[in-house]
Amino acid sequence: MRQGTRVGALLSALGAVVWLSGLPFLFPSLGPTAYLFATRPAAPESSARRVLGGHTVGVLAGLLAYHVVAGGVVITASMGAGTVGTFRLAASGVVAVALTTAGMLVTDTGHAPACATTLIVGLGILSSPLQAGIIVLAVAVLVAEQALLTRLGG
Repeated sequence: MRQGTRVGALLSALGAVVWLSGLPFLFPSLGPTAYLFATRPAAPESSARRVLGGHTVGVLAGLLAYHVVAGGVVITASMGAGTVGTFRLAASGVVAVALTTAGMLVTDTGHAPACATTLIVGLGILSSPLQAGIIVLAVAVLVAEQALLTRLGG
């Protein structure tokens, strides 16, 4: 139960920023990161360096993959099967995860939730430079909140 409260505390500030700004400071891969902070805070993949580094690698790889492979294609629920656009998005997602995995291994920033971040970017969901910056900033806020809660003995 305590871990659930901690996850809620970690994500609530970002949720408030979303509510007040309308900007995407809360996105799916932050959930698994908050979960790791709450349930495995001492694990190597929960270190601030790996969390911030892994998500940053994921954002950069996703931006590269999307803009080179699928730029301009937008994922929708009604995408046609067998279309060029669908192929480009699928290829972009595959390339993004492959690049993220390689990048995290080279930089020793392994953090599995970053592979979800790279898909969010690589599939064109949050793929503008502003949105990429927001993702990295949101991760930094989450890392800072984790450090603060840990310092306060929570």
